Amino acid sequence: MLTSRMKTIFRELMAAETPITGKYLAMLNQVSSRTIREDVKVLDSLLIEHGAYIDSIMGQGYKLGIMEEQLFRDYLKMLAIEDTELETIIPKMPEERIAYLVKRFLLSDGYIKLEELADELYISKSTLQNDLGHVKKMLSVYDIRLESRPNYGLCVNADELKRRFCMAEYIFIREEPVNELFKPHFSSLSQEELDSILVIVMEQIEENGVLVSDIAINNLVIHLAIAYKRIKEGYNVTLHSADIDEILEQKEYKVAQKIVKKVQEKFAVHFPLEEVAYIAMHLLGTKIAAHPAAGEKAVQQVIQKQITDLVMKALGRIESKLNLGIQEDQELIIALSLHLKPAVNRYRYGMNIRNPMLQDIKVNYPVAFEAGIIAGITINEAIGAVIDENEIGYLALHLAAAIERRKSEVVPKKCLIVCASGLGTAQLIYYKLKSQFGESLEVVGTTEYYKLGQCGLEGIDFIISSIPIQEELAVPVIVVNAILGESDIRKIEKYILKEQKNISVYFKRDRVFLGQELGTKEQTLEFLHEKLMEQGLVDEGCLQAVFDREKVAPTSFGNFVAIPHPITPHSETTFLTVCTLKKPIIWKDKPVQFVCLLNVMKESQEDLQVMYDLLGRIIHDSAIVERLIKAKTYEDFMKVIAL
Repeated sequence: MLTSRMKTIFRELMAAETPITGKYLAMLNQVSSRTIREDVKVLDSLLIEHGAYIDSIMGQGYKLGIMEEQLFRDYLKMLAIEDTELETIIPKMPEERIAYLVKRFLLSDGYIKLEELADELYISKSTLQNDLGHVKKMLSVYDIRLESRPNYGLCVNADELKRRFCMAEYIFIREEPVNELFKPHFSSLSQEELDSILVIVMEQIEENGVLVSDIAINNLVIHLAIAYKRIKEGYNVTLHSADIDEILEQKEYKVAQKIVKKVQEKFAVHFPLEEVAYIAMHLLGTKIAAHPAAGEKAVQQVIQKQITDLVMKALGRIESKLNLGIQEDQELIIALSLHLKPAVNRYRYGMNIRNPMLQDIKVNYPVAFEAGIIAGITINEAIGAVIDENEIGYLALHLAAAIERRKSEVVPKKCLIVCASGLGTAQLIYYKLKSQFGESLEVVGTTEYYKLGQCGLEGIDFIISSIPIQEELAVPVIVVNAILGESDIRKIEKYILKEQKNISVYFKRDRVFLGQELGTKEQTLEFLHEKLMEQGLVDEGCLQAVFDREKVAPTSFGNFVAIPHPITPHSETTFLTVCTLKKPIIWKDKPVQFVCLLNVMKESQEDLQVMYDLLGRIIHDSAIVERLIKAKTYEDFMKVIAL
């Protein structure tokens, strides 16, 4: 039987392309290297019986080896069933079904028929098709495809290494019970009552084939619970709404009526007409995001002007601080207004809900999360209620979608490929670039080196060449290998993201403090503030502003990294300050040993996404973080950063 520590080690080994040191595994598990050696020995003896082993490489660390792929996959299947009771729990929520399907396909040896999956999950074929769209997107991140074959069904197409990386993410994570996703702090509402509301909502959504996002379901269940609680306690729940005729004509209104009818029968309460219309609004939310014409007028009639004004005020403040260019995004304005209408009620009654995606949102969309915090502060000022980080995470999802839409509008960079000879090399680079960068990079052509002089370079942003070019050209030249590796991709990314500054601009010698002996988060932040005050880079109030930001949501991202920053700017320039620690400290609930304090200049018009992308490439790679923590000198530190 695997212990939780062994599962962590196993998961890390499965997800790593290169050996992992015992020291890193010890830091991760907060135990000694000797304990890790013992765990690895036991784990290795278990794996040998199931077609795998752990290779201990001198001076490098541990690496997972596979002897018999099928035997090993059968073992993973057994672990998944033990760990998540895959065969006995029928997932109800869309996100749970998607996670279930991902595991189901990863662990399957062959084709699975759609009818079989629909029966397993007790859902319609159309609902399954919708879920499969999300599954395909999730698998595509790992270059895994779902292949369809008539009369056979679907099966996974992937090389085993990529399949294994994906398994590492999805096989060993224990799913939380459904009811944990919907557990606001009610004193007068039992868990059984809350579960009953969820079941009613899910049944009606499935039966009537309504497409509803996970967030909309969250909001709808919580809203119904709040409405029920207030009706039960004798409060008038009538909403201030305009003419709702437009809502009454929608198909979703009929579904809302069915939901309310079931809730009324179950709990012996009466919902007024306005409440039924409002529930229909939740059901319309996803539809409107996809097809704004379908019911936009209806929603605008029901959403109070105060809500739209609040959204516009929040977006105005986000724009002034982060310069994201999303203030006029109509889809975002509608989405946030729809989200905020019930959310404001929750905030007022102290019913913040848990966000199961919070950690992923913080790590993958840090700029959107900061924008969410600004929005949360604006809402707090308007209604006098504290918005916790779970709610901020939901706001950040809407903001992240708008940021991605904005990115897709950016004109792609143009490049020319140069190779020594032969079309084969150029084509190899061309197809790799298209798969890696898609619409953000346009390859205008390929040429051999000796013909470069005949090519006009007007409109070209840079040249990608498989050989060094000595002569001076009007545009930058990026020299890469014929078979593009990770370092080549990073070089090209810098140009696409306009990161043409020397990386040392971000990491100045006098702002990098290595191997410090500090025992707490507070001591570390005080130490950095003192150093920056000595250099005249921040004002006296900067430290309190950093602590104020931490109160809203901790900036520890996992992987031993924290990126604190003041809630409002307190410097005249934008810069990073790094502090590595001899021993990890606990930052809220995560161990941290690499602290990067980010200061942004007052009234900044810079693109913060570039800075976060630079940090993201560092902090998401455990091997890089480990080497940065071990660096003894500034030169050693910069060598790791420059890789």
